[in-house]
Amino acid sequence: MKKGPLVSIALCTYNGAKYLAQQLDTLVNQTYEPVEIVVVDDCSTDETFAILSDYAAKYPQFNIHKNESNLGFTTNFERAVTLCSGEMIALCDQDDLWHPQKIELQVEALKDNMFVYHDSEFVHEDGSSMNKKMSDIVNLYRGDQPEVFLFFNCVSGHSVLMKRELLNDALPLKKGYFHDWWLAYVATNIGSIDFIPQCLVQYRQHAKSDTNILRLERKKDSYKFNSIQKVEREYNWLGHCAAFEKNKNPELVKQIYDAYTKKMNGYLSFGLSRLLYKYRETIFYIRKKSNLSKLNYIYSRVWGAKAKKLFM
Repeated sequence: MKKGPLVSIALCTYNGAKYLAQQLDTLVNQTYEPVEIVVVDDCSTDETFAILSDYAAKYPQFNIHKNESNLGFTTNFERAVTLCSGEMIALCDQDDLWHPQKIELQVEALKDNMFVYHDSEFVHEDGSSMNKKMSDIVNLYRGDQPEVFLFFNCVSGHSVLMKRELLNDALPLKKGYFHDWWLAYVATNIGSIDFIPQCLVQYRQHAKSDTNILRLERKKDSYKFNSIQKVEREYNWLGHCAAFEKNKNPELVKQIYDAYTKKMNGYLSFGLSRLLYKYRETIFYIRKKSNLSKLNYIYSRVWGAKAKKLFM
């Protein structure tokens, strides 16, 4: 095995017994060491904790915890990373499958970046390939321009290996928003990020996934937002970004946030569309769409929240 500094794998679990053992097997068979596997279970009611206990009895690198009450994903993730002791932390989901060299390759690629991530292969619930990868859907970004992450995200949490120091600026996480997106925004403000083009995770897609990248049909539609909720959610996200104390370009982020504020309080907002058009090469870097589609997105931002409410 390849040896180096301690890497902590932060794994959050909740009722994940169906696929958990398959994932844990890929963690204990990594070609890099030393590794500690820090697991925080959020009050599972299935066999999840029993499976974790079995692995902890066999493998000394496991450090398992069970919450006294259900914290929810964001708070549970915060607890998991703060319990990690490694100078590098890899984020992990409970139902994926890791390439055996994932950690080894990421440690080698991290260098001076705040974190390094990688491409991922989508697989069906049974583990068979969907013949699609993350880079087929979005453009993966490397660099240090935080504005890339104001409206779009290309970083999946399961693909991240980050320096522990990133947590000093990224915590507390923003409740109700994906932690990987916030980590990307913070990391590009205080440093840079990079990616490995190789697929190092088989990213399982099923009805209980926390994210729905491929927009798979689900039995319940409670995760859906109406158009007004989407606007409010986007506005609040931009507020978090504008309030970040270490913004590289605070004036630009404030301009975008102020323009969005006018959008929220009026019928039309030409200012926001002008800014999106002016900085379109950066803001739309991740979005793997035609120029026409990007223009349609820009022009759709002309309509304010009051106008949207009229047509609901």
